[in-house]
Amino acid sequence: MRINSNLAKAAALALTLGYSSLASAELNIFACEPEYAALAKELAPDAKIYSATTAMQDPHQVQARPSLIAKMRQADLAICAGADLEVGWLPMLQMKSSNAKVRSTDQGLFFAADHIDTLDKLASVDRSMGDVHAQGNPHLHFSPQRVLKVAEALSQKLISLDPSSKAQYQSALREFSAKWNQAIIQWEAKAAPLKGKKVIAYHSSFRYLFNWIGIEQVGDLEPKPGLPPSSSHLASLLKRTEVGDVMAIIVASYQSERGAEWLGERANLPVVVLPMSVGGNSQSQDLFSLYDSVIELLLNLKQ
Repeated sequence: MRINSNLAKAAALALTLGYSSLASAELNIFACEPEYAALAKELAPDAKIYSATTAMQDPHQVQARPSLIAKMRQADLAICAGADLEVGWLPMLQMKSSNAKVRSTDQGLFFAADHIDTLDKLASVDRSMGDVHAQGNPHLHFSPQRVLKVAEALSQKLISLDPSSKAQYQSALREFSAKWNQAIIQWEAKAAPLKGKKVIAYHSSFRYLFNWIGIEQVGDLEPKPGLPPSSSHLASLLKRTEVGDVMAIIVASYQSERGAEWLGERANLPVVVLPMSVGGNSQSQDLFSLYDSVIELLLNLKQ
């Protein structure tokens, strides 16, 4: 009987340990954008992670497809940029998936923008202003210091959802933070020659990037946020380039290059397509290589 009892205890212990390990491995994470899928991979490497969009898609405009609804239905945690970036499609996914876990930030919904100070907040907005965000610019993943704050908050969210794996999440955060802080030092040193350079860019997609490394965006290819370049607006930008201080025209990986190419050809300026997120080009395989690629592409511009 003693042998049987010991075997039973051992089996119970093995089952408990197996379940503890399984809890993290089976955590289903729905990321609204690939940068947050990549961050989740750093902090919860054993979780099942799905990105609803790619770096070749406009994250403002996403169709609530049945496949996305199915993934949302399975999610224990939904990670999104927030600041109303997904306001046009996330509520529909939440409603159609009928998954109570990811309806509230009190449970399994996480907005990155809730945990940092966003740039360009507006006291009020109206339709005449175009596609603007009252809560600030949501493309915060190009601010490395803000990414670190988001990582810390996301780690706490993971622990709250999967407390049995607390030690693993804490260890992953420490490892990521150490590597990230070291990378920031290297990126800032490498990007130093870009400080004070001027560009024309599409939308405010790289607002945080430019703010961080000291690039000034002196023109926007959009006449208003969300509107495509018009001929009259492009003509005004062409006149602006006559000053001779614009380094390049910048376009994100998901944006149309048509207006940029027109302007670049007439102003004799290079048009550079930067990856908007992980997967935006072949070099950008994770958050670290995304930053590496963006800085390298900017440094390679012909003066």
